[in-house]
Amino acid sequence: MIIPYNTMDEEHFPSFKGGEGALEAKMFSDGLNRMLHGRLAPGASIGRHTHETNSEIIYILTGTGTVLYDDGQEQVSAGQCHYCPKGHAHSLINDSDADLTFFAVVPEQ
Repeated sequence: MIIPYNTMDEEHFPSFKGGEGALEAKMFSDGLNRMLHGRLAPGASIGRHTHETNSEIIYILTGTGTVLYDDGQEQVSAGQCHYCPKGHAHSLINDSDADLTFFAVVPEQ
């Protein structure tokens, strides 16, 4: 199955999960998995949230940022992958001066 992100319209999600600014994303969900190609402008973030029933995998495509993970923080950059297992909390922050783009997968099963 091909998911045509290159032809999908980008959606605007202000204050996503309570974050700053907005998440711009192309999303696909089939009820089993949610996959998104996301973009955070400089200063934007995805708010801290806990994965109570699922996990999330975020692969950084371009840019740099900070992940707040449980009680710590991790710097992320292009080519790195952040994993948030079920039961853990995280947030993604673009604290750079360029867009942060990423691909995320959230299994819904």
